[in-house]
Amino acid sequence: MRCIVVMICLLCSARLFAQNDAVADFVDEYANAHNYSGSILVQWHDGTNLIRSYGLASIPFRVANTSQTRFKIASITKLFTSVLILQLVEQGRLALDQPIKTYLPDYVGEAGSKVTIQQLLNHTSGLPSFDAVTDQATALKQGIPVYQLPHTSDQLLAQFSSGKLISTPGEKFNYNNADYVVLGQIISRMCGQPYEQVLKERILDPLHMIDSGVLHHGDIVDRLADSYWYPDDKKVLSRELPVYPENWYAAGAMYSTTGDLLKFANALFAGRLIAPATLQQMIKPGLDEYGDGLWSYQLTAKGAKHPVIKRPGLIMGTQAQFFHVMDQDITIIMLGNTSVIDSDALVEDIAKRAIH
Repeated sequence: MRCIVVMICLLCSARLFAQNDAVADFVDEYANAHNYSGSILVQWHDGTNLIRSYGLASIPFRVANTSQTRFKIASITKLFTSVLILQLVEQGRLALDQPIKTYLPDYVGEAGSKVTIQQLLNHTSGLPSFDAVTDQATALKQGIPVYQLPHTSDQLLAQFSSGKLISTPGEKFNYNNADYVVLGQIISRMCGQPYEQVLKERILDPLHMIDSGVLHHGDIVDRLADSYWYPDDKKVLSRELPVYPENWYAAGAMYSTTGDLLKFANALFAGRLIAPATLQQMIKPGLDEYGDGLWSYQLTAKGAKHPVIKRPGLIMGTQAQFFHVMDQDITIIMLGNTSVIDSDALVEDIAKRAIH
């Protein structure tokens, strides 16, 4: 009997390794065929990891991307902000059904007494988006003043996140950065510290995420990849437009590595950042299949449906993905620095092959 059990275990291990090799082959072939530039990490439930890096962190200096390269992670930042808010909820310092003015009494917009913390988290606040530039051609002609001029977090709140409501709170999904600027300010006000410091003390330091932080225009971040995009139809990579990355604030200003984001994922799904019941609240899909800072939906793979969560990030050349298959405990982190692929499609293709 013992021999039979050992043989079964060996067969299962061989099958797992073969499948993992198939994922590696797919990723390598895709990266080579599509000139992918970035780092990809896949972790299976047994702790097996696939780690790959492709392309260049700096094109003119021919510096290769590695697993130690730091990348801008754009809106994956929202997931960190959501966790910080939910930690405060667990501590009894915030209530999701309370309006903005409960915690920001000097908030001047009409949303102050009408929009709840929950509606900010799931983008049903009705606040207008301050990202008025929605296409590359307009950005090249007119610039993107919200991000190309310096603004403090207080200015971001007062000037760009306090406008007249464009829909009734709770009725429509409207993805926008204003919601998370407000949340960042609430975190700062409740903790009596800048958002960045709260992030460091509550998440980054405890998890030893030494390769993560908030970007600032004036800082030189060691090992940070430059980002490149296609600004027109010529399909020639160019540098991104000059911006103040801190203006994305609690909505998108962070940088990290695949390894650091894996630490975050492992802590999140193991209940070390928020309680399991709170995590279930976070991932419960609402309008547009959006939870609290992430999308939550069913992915069909190998004839079955699997619950997954996805938190993408996209700013010009930055393409980032934080993806988790809940029932299989598979995590996929993709951090890229060029706008040459469809990262949403790629991360799902990887997941479908990684599922056993």
